[in-house]
Amino acid sequence: MVPHARGVTIDLAQVPDGRPTENSAAGPVPLRLIMKHASPPPPTAAELKVACASCNLRELCLPVGIAEADMPRLDAMIAQRRSVRRGELLFRNGDPFDAVYAVRTGFFKTRVSSHDGRDQVTGFQMAGELLGLDGISTERHSCDAVALEDSQVCVIPFEQLESLSREFAELQRHFHKIMSREIVRDHGVMLLLGSMRAEERLAAFLLNLTQRLEARGFSGTALVLRMTREEIGTYLGLKLETVSRCFSKFQEDGILQVRQRQISVLDPQALRRLVSAAAA
Repeated sequence: MVPHARGVTIDLAQVPDGRPTENSAAGPVPLRLIMKHASPPPPTAAELKVACASCNLRELCLPVGIAEADMPRLDAMIAQRRSVRRGELLFRNGDPFDAVYAVRTGFFKTRVSSHDGRDQVTGFQMAGELLGLDGISTERHSCDAVALEDSQVCVIPFEQLESLSREFAELQRHFHKIMSREIVRDHGVMLLLGSMRAEERLAAFLLNLTQRLEARGFSGTALVLRMTREEIGTYLGLKLETVSRCFSKFQEDGILQVRQRQISVLDPQALRRLVSAAAA
């Protein structure tokens, strides 16, 4: 976690976004294969059987703190996986809300659209994180969730989740923590947009990516951006040209090595200093 940057301990891990190098959260997956297979074969019945107890994302997802003896109940609730191809929507603004989704593999962005047709990216979600919490209050989704690469989610019926949460205090407590992190993340985004310079915003964004990757066992210094620079700019409140200029400056200063979407962080301390300076 980055030194308290007043909101950057937003926890920086709450300013969404990132994705492993040529890996998926479930293991190594060459980027070349992801891009080539536009029409992946449908999953088999065996593959669709979800087992939280053996999932390698267990410690990042809902089952945190659930006793082994209680895991079959959770497995029974999460009985469905859904595959979402790159560019497809998991749900759209206005859709009825009946489930939350745990990202098992892949990467998503959430966005809202203005009346004049402009899209605002509101977050990026990777494996082990939840989508769909926006629909709880109104029982309808208030944003679009778009897959940035071929992805798979575990479908968690919300009515069953509520029922099970009443039985297992740890599950309820963890779900409340997840919702709290969403609030903290929103505060962090407000800090990014309201008080940070362009370079500081991009530094915070990149630190967040590396922290989230490290939490999943991947390299914290090498990553492949799953989103475009335009999407990064929309999320950070920056123009595309500004994002490109910041990347170029970071490379000139020896902080990053940039090869299109492949990023190597050469000097993470320099990124941390930039973020910390925002709170000084």
